[in-house]
Amino acid sequence: MPKLGWRWLLGFSSLPLIILLAFYPLVPESPWYFTAKGETSKALEILQKMAMVNKKELPAGRLISQTSVLKKDKVVEAAGVEMVQLLPLGPPIVTADVESRFSIVEQITSSLLVLVSPPLVSSTLLLWFVFFTNAFTYYGLVLLTSQLSSGYTDCAAEIGPKSLLRKDYNNLYRDVFITSLAELPGLATAAAIVDRYGRKYSMAGLLGLCSVFLLPLVQHQTENVTTFLLFGARACIMGSFTILYIYTPELYPTRARSTGLGVANSFSRIGGLLCPLIAVGLVESCQQALAVLLFTVVPALACFAVLCFPLETKGRALSDSIDK
Repeated sequence: MPKLGWRWLLGFSSLPLIILLAFYPLVPESPWYFTAKGETSKALEILQKMAMVNKKELPAGRLISQTSVLKKDKVVEAAGVEMVQLLPLGPPIVTADVESRFSIVEQITSSLLVLVSPPLVSSTLLLWFVFFTNAFTYYGLVLLTSQLSSGYTDCAAEIGPKSLLRKDYNNLYRDVFITSLAELPGLATAAAIVDRYGRKYSMAGLLGLCSVFLLPLVQHQTENVTTFLLFGARACIMGSFTILYIYTPELYPTRARSTGLGVANSFSRIGGLLCPLIAVGLVESCQQALAVLLFTVVPALACFAVLCFPLETKGRALSDSIDK
């Protein structure tokens, strides 16, 4: 970056994403998605591959699209709906939810209404807040790393003469690189605790620990201490974000799962947009203590919100209805 500039850095960083595009055709589609469209033959192909990879046999029964209609305990084919025999001698498998085909607008409206339905509205509102605060804290930490590690400030009264605070930018890039590596132990920590302690307590613990790491930065610290504290905070917020993406799909029923995750994720984008105004603006206006204090309080509030989630999804099977 010192030689080529940030544009070349972004260009090189995008190469792995371009390579990733080549692997998308290898990802199998969801069988539930195919059955929802009435393409049960394609769903059967996916299920057969799953059975082959896992060295299992498909269960007895018939694969029936959700658009099939149940009348007087009999399955009646809707127009254009396929019914594929899996294995002989099994009873028909009929889904509890019987739906007709809707337009795209009706499907979106229906999914959004599920998110704010009485059984889910409290979880949804808390989830939106936690997504916002997680992203606000995560991107704030990324920006704070460059602000607090730069060793350059106009606030001479707080830290010392401006001329004594300049340092080699290579140290700044080193500090940013080190704190970025914190995401790897953050991911490993999330994987180690998410099934052992549950989604709620794992997220709450990491968010609380993130606040603990940030609190000493309210006062000016040495470069090494600052890097260490930012490393710990970055690992914790990354682990929390990872578990949040596990918890959210488990919370919602199948019909609204992708909508629930997408809408919640949009609140994280809002948090990511707003945090630069705080992380950069406050520090550059000689209010480092206030900026760090804000980023200490926000994950603490998120920790409390997570503990208020009414449902723990650990060990809970994915549901097709909001009653389960």
